Amino acid sequence: MSAVVYEPELAWIDGGFRRGAAICVEDGRISSVGEAKGSGSALAARAMLPGFVNAHSHAFQRAMRGRGETFPEGTGNFWTWREAMYGLVAELDGPTLAATCEQAFGEMLDAGITTVGEFHYLHHDAPGDFAFDEVVLGAAAASGIRIVLLQARYEAAGFGQAMEESQERFRVDDDQQYWGSVDALRESVDGKLQRVGVVAHSLRAVPIDVVVSMAEEAGHRGLPMHLHLEEQRQEVDACVEHHGRRPMELLNEQLAVSPMLTAVHCTHSESGDLEQWIDAGGNICICPLTEANLGDGVAQVSGMTRRGARLCLGTDSNARISMLEEARWLEYGQRLAREARGIAAAPDGRMDTTLIDAATTSGAAALGTRGGRIDVGRDADFALIDLSVPALAGIAEEDLAMAIICGAGNAAIAGTIVAGGEIRPTRR
Repeated sequence: MSAVVYEPELAWIDGGFRRGAAICVEDGRISSVGEAKGSGSALAARAMLPGFVNAHSHAFQRAMRGRGETFPEGTGNFWTWREAMYGLVAELDGPTLAATCEQAFGEMLDAGITTVGEFHYLHHDAPGDFAFDEVVLGAAAASGIRIVLLQARYEAAGFGQAMEESQERFRVDDDQQYWGSVDALRESVDGKLQRVGVVAHSLRAVPIDVVVSMAEEAGHRGLPMHLHLEEQRQEVDACVEHHGRRPMELLNEQLAVSPMLTAVHCTHSESGDLEQWIDAGGNICICPLTEANLGDGVAQVSGMTRRGARLCLGTDSNARISMLEEARWLEYGQRLAREARGIAAAPDGRMDTTLIDAATTSGAAALGTRGGRIDVGRDADFALIDLSVPALAGIAEEDLAMAIICGAGNAAIAGTIVAGGEIRPTRR
């Protein structure tokens, strides 16, 4: 493949917008970053960001949009929403799932997301067949998004509880079945736009001894591992009742926590547990729009950022797909809960670097990909911002990054580039 050179008006390089850059791409990766000479593909009125990385998605839940949003009993919560989600699971077949995932992945590209970590636990069309794994990968290929299929293990309804009938499509019974499915996926993916990772759905769905063995095996195989953690108070209380420890406390005691591990949500994590997890190198993925939609609560982001946590972002239930809004509400949710501003700011007071890193670099690291930065050797995945949109009119260049995060939305995304391919214009 011949080299392609992009010359955007502005490019986000080393934590700031740079004017007059030329980004050369060969074989899907950035081969050089230099000065524009007018010989490349000029992208006038376009700012180039690294493609956004969605570190946590359940694509099938795109079909939940609008469902479970009526409350005949007066109020609802995560657990009543979950019952509505199980109703959707019972309805899905291969073609419907494929169409739903393609819709979700297409909306992600429209939102500037070029990589998705698909936390995948809806495995079975028929018992034990894992047919839906290939459906999700096929939908990703059809849309053109880069995917890390995070293959989930799910074997219990709760601490010490047998699986329920509504969860049978998630079931993975033992090591042989689980690692056999992982190996089959690793053989089927192309290794370029599609890769595989490891998931224990949660400590309520996977026994702690199994989680420990999975983490060890994932480490031997060099695969990232993710799990839901402390999203709900009820989950924390049940873990304390069963194990005498909070979920993150238990993991800190029994796992060799490392940058290969990502805890998703951490909404109700204690500060001491978080500090230990962060100091050991563990990642944290927050999904502000879903956590708001489900009424989960607000995580202690202030403590995370002060500790130097590597925070990444996910769209989770895909009730709304916008990485700019996820980044915005990573900060805004804290403002509402803490009655203060600048909670997610870096030590130098800047928020743009923290929030853009959460949407790019940190997500790529949590998924084990080479994206997230405009730098030599990185995947040539980019999000293009339309500088001519009304939301960005009259903005000084030094304020542009924060204006994009605080004042713009998906309408400002002009298109995406994945692996140095053609620009995919945003659908309107």
